[in-house]
Amino acid sequence: MLDFSQFLAGPVAAMRLADLGARVIKIERPGSGDIGRTLAFAGLESDGDTLSFHIMNRNKESFAADLKNEADKAEVWKLIKQADVIVQNFRPGVIERLGFGYEDVKKVNPRIVYASASGYGATGPWKDRPGQDLLAQSISGFPWLNGSKDMPPIPVGIAVADIFTSVHIAHGVTALLLRRERTGLGGLVESSLIESMIDLQFELLSAHMFDEKVVVNRGAMNSAHAFLPAPYGLYATSDGYIAIAMNPIPKLGELLGIDFGAYQDPETWWYHQEAIMAALTERLAMGTTEHWLSILDSADVWCAPVLTLPELVEHEGFQELDMLQETTRSSKAGDEEILIPTTRSPLRLDGRTLKSSKGAPHVGENTEAIRAELLEGE
Repeated sequence: MLDFSQFLAGPVAAMRLADLGARVIKIERPGSGDIGRTLAFAGLESDGDTLSFHIMNRNKESFAADLKNEADKAEVWKLIKQADVIVQNFRPGVIERLGFGYEDVKKVNPRIVYASASGYGATGPWKDRPGQDLLAQSISGFPWLNGSKDMPPIPVGIAVADIFTSVHIAHGVTALLLRRERTGLGGLVESSLIESMIDLQFELLSAHMFDEKVVVNRGAMNSAHAFLPAPYGLYATSDGYIAIAMNPIPKLGELLGIDFGAYQDPETWWYHQEAIMAALTERLAMGTTEHWLSILDSADVWCAPVLTLPELVEHEGFQELDMLQETTRSSKAGDEEILIPTTRSPLRLDGRTLKSSKGAPHVGENTEAIRAELLEGE
């Protein structure tokens, strides 16, 4: 598999396929490499590369090639002839101008599975806008789903558009590989940040198309969903926060010692959401999270603690999932091993977790070895 992509959506799609066993050769410009090597998550870096690059490009090899240099392009074409999959996420039209678009590639390798990720698709009024996560979230209207009615739009605090796009691209590649196994046909899979954000809102958009009066009307301060009634939300306790999902209001009242006699009818849980949630807020602030969990859990109420990041990684539930792994690579100076802690693939196959200790490559680290193995004699 050849990975021409950079930043996040494309590299993570290729990483997901590497987790599943694909051999991934990253095609990078000589010297500087993927621009993601300098895009620092939380300002963190190690051995000259950002933490983001290390974790998104684990388990890959790097082949340095200038796609505007004819000699380098000739080598890349030799690799393409032997490849099963290509992933790229240049802006629309760029990869075609470089000569490596799908139509050109399939002429020399008809069995190729070609994956293209973009910001907003290859056509339409948004196609030339910068394909960046916050911008795609914003165009999709997603930030209006977060927070309460008195708040401005609030985006999700992680690159959710990029991450979901990487999943869709990897999913499409595996589907086309299965089709090729059965029919011999390669193919093109495309997805974009905006399509991923729209898909994420399929319930909302379907409801609006069914009934145009359905629009986003965010609720009370505690509300965690614009389309669910009380008690659905987050509540402060005396020492933290607790989440309460879909539960009958009368039952909660009995357990928590709140008089909810006026709210027996589920319709009232919508129309009196603020009053119900205000009463829950006042009561839950009087006890600790563990105190309320002991009461609610024993009654099979749908609830959970709201963990902080340190609390999550220290929790025995997190430890049981075995979600962490450590990748290694030799330092640029070659005098030490660089260790990068990160998460594993979320998949389990036949009960086995998918882990790899192979770290992200240096720019062009594997160029000569790949030449010797795959290009000599071609």
